Amino acid sequence: MTILVTGGTGILGRPTVELLRAAGHDVRILSRSTGGDLSTGAGVTGALEGVGTVLHLATSASTRDVRQTQRLVDAARATGVTHVVYISIVGVDTVPYSYYRAKFACEQIIEASGIPFTILRATQFHSFVAMIPRAQRRLPVIFSLNAPDQPIKVEEVAERLVELVAAAPSGLVADIGGPQQLTVREAIAIWQRAAGTRKPVWTIPLGGKMMRAMRAGEHMPGLPGYGRGTFAEYAEHEARP
Repeated sequence: MTILVTGGTGILGRPTVELLRAAGHDVRILSRSTGGDLSTGAGVTGALEGVGTVLHLATSASTRDVRQTQRLVDAARATGVTHVVYISIVGVDTVPYSYYRAKFACEQIIEASGIPFTILRATQFHSFVAMIPRAQRRLPVIFSLNAPDQPIKVEEVAERLVELVAAAPSGLVADIGGPQQLTVREAIAIWQRAAGTRKPVWTIPLGGKMMRAMRAGEHMPGLPGYGRGTFAEYAEHEARP
């Protein structure tokens, strides 16, 4: 079976492609570097010729995802694709954040396409949480958000996606998240211990509907989580000087 992976060179795409190929699948990557552009549609139809399954991992991290997903689905339907697997985010249907709303709109486009589909919602990867202290490494303090998270190891999301590609189309499957729920402040403390830094941490008391939804845990699937790798293990490997 030939599988087309959008975003196959990204953070999630790389380990997913490696696992698919290790499992014996014929994998084709759609990215700008391989001549395919979901923003313009260039190369998309050609890349889909002979493809049975599309694994849609590409994201612009913005509302542009909606147009790109519609373009991909239209081309997939025209070329006879029989299974679309889509990676989404836990909470896209309840957290009022523009990017989440775009991801939810993408889910709805796929559901309405007429192509059999599977949608997996995952929590944020460890690398996303680590962006908070990393982005502030030159500041004398670290600013934190007053919200929890349940980050997951990206390789474990890749493993689950490979399982879903091999299975029959399953619709919206169970959400997955990591093995721990941490406040952002706790995650920063873990990162600092691993990095050997001791900056003060200031929590920004943000309000609004989005932050209320986050504090209520609407972006987390609950415990026990699907994943096994902890943020501390990630930090020990990535935060060391």
